[in-house]
Amino acid sequence: MHLTPLIDPARRERLAWLAAGDDGRPLGTAFLWLPTAGHTADVQLTVHPAERRRGVGTRLLQALTAAAAEHGMHTLLTEPVRPGEDGFCLAHGFRQVLALTYTRLALRDAAPVAEPVPGYRLVHWEGRVPGDLAETFARARPALDDMPMGDAAYEPQPWDVARLHTIADAVAGRGETLCTTAALDPDGEIAGFTELVIPASGSGDAQHYGTAVLPAHRGHGLARWMKAAQITLVRERFARLDGLLADTADDNTAMRRTNESLGYRPTHRSLLYQLALATAASPTAARPA
Repeated sequence: MHLTPLIDPARRERLAWLAAGDDGRPLGTAFLWLPTAGHTADVQLTVHPAERRRGVGTRLLQALTAAAAEHGMHTLLTEPVRPGEDGFCLAHGFRQVLALTYTRLALRDAAPVAEPVPGYRLVHWEGRVPGDLAETFARARPALDDMPMGDAAYEPQPWDVARLHTIADAVAGRGETLCTTAALDPDGEIAGFTELVIPASGSGDAQHYGTAVLPAHRGHGLARWMKAAQITLVRERFARLDGLLADTADDNTAMRRTNESLGYRPTHRSLLYQLALATAASPTAARPA
């Protein structure tokens, strides 16, 4: 088995490893996303089903954790995407810290009523945030950071206009469309927002990127108003869309109720696992993937 470290020149914060056999056939991959601030990194590790339980995952995890430690990381977070990967995580010292419920809204059956909230008005845009709203949007973005996230060691990343533009440009670079609906208070400050990414084809299912209301404006129904208005808007703007996808932490009961009231229905669940590098299980004693 050979490990080849890789790096994306366009995204220096993303490190990768490819495991291959002596004959060159690929066995598995590992990815490490380093944060711009803080000590918690996201990871993804995948081993071909035919190559599991042969130590491939363990070797990849060794390389990944060593690199994370070299970059000053204290914690790793991962969300297994295939059956059986949960057992690998537990055997290697990860612990479950969060449960997520994935939901879908079938647009052909959606008929949301957008009930306005007195004292606020809605604005919509696609792509980059308009210049006159950029600063207030950057101030509003941290509202996503205090949503219920179980025991996950998420660390807030700093927000500024440059980061907003970077995200919008990345979506546009994939040929997708970032749609944002925001609620403005009487002073013109953003009190809440919801984001949706439309696939490049304009068909199939779109993906919610996040919905948040600033603490001072919660309890008025802004989240439901924004999402209902956005649903109506994208149905008209992107007529070939089939549905909207969302994932919500089980602890986030308020957003789960909002989505349910709009017609979102559960499709599946997932678990988030966390590894404290200082207490990582010894790879030699762990069960190989």
